[in-house]
Amino acid sequence: MKFSILAIFLTILFVGCKTQVPAPSKDADNKMTFEKNEENQYDIVVFDGQYDVYLMTIARPESFYSENYYKMKNQQYVNVWNNRHAQPLRFDPDLYAVQIDYNPRTNYGLKLEYKLYNFFKFIEWKYKVNLEFGG
Repeated sequence: MKFSILAIFLTILFVGCKTQVPAPSKDADNKMTFEKNEENQYDIVVFDGQYDVYLMTIARPESFYSENYYKMKNQQYVNVWNNRHAQPLRFDPDLYAVQIDYNPRTNYGLKLEYKLYNFFKFIEWKYKVNLEFGG
């Protein structure tokens, strides 16, 4: 399945704004996981046209860092993201809508690691938030 749970999350994230946000259901499973597609590869689809522009114009090339570097940074970013997701009164619950189920021991492949890393960089760039070390 080409579209992962991340695609659903990003659709919800970028669809629209409301003046009042209803309280999330405690029974709702707000968790994002990564699953393999038909080609046995992991992938991320971001439903924001600016993300593709960001990848082509601002992001460094995929080969700039090693896969291990991306894994290390993604683990840090995911920890900060999930911490903020768990604190909806302190951090924007619309921005940090779901928990990310990322396992650094799983071999997601360079492509997913690169795209996930740049998703976090894109969020920092677009929303002017700092995800480095929880800043």
